[in-house]
Amino acid sequence: MIRSRAAVRPLAVLLVLLLQIALLDTGSLPAAVALAATAAAASALCLCARLAARCAPAVPPTRVRTAIRDRARRTAFLPQRDPDAPGRRRPRA
Repeated sequence: MIRSRAAVRPLAVLLVLLLQIALLDTGSLPAAVALAATAAAASALCLCARLAARCAPAVPPTRVRTAIRDRARRTAFLPQRDPDAPGRRRPRA
C-alpha cells in the first residue's frame, strides 16, 4: 500500500502544477476545468485497470508447462506428415 501512495504523490504534484499553468498562462477557467476533467477520467481509467488486473486469476505454472508440452507433442512430427509437399526437400535415404 505504501508503494502505491508513493507513486501517486508525483502524479498529484504534476497535476497541481499543470492546473496552475493552465490557470496562469491562459487565464481561462474552461481550460482548467477541461484539464481537471481529463485528469479525473484518466485516474478513473487507471484505477479500473488496476482493479481488473488484481481480480484476474493467475495461471498456475503447471498449466503453462502442460500447454507447452502438449503443443510440442502436436508439432513434433509436423514435417514428416507430407514429405511431398511443395517447397519441401525430399528426405535423404
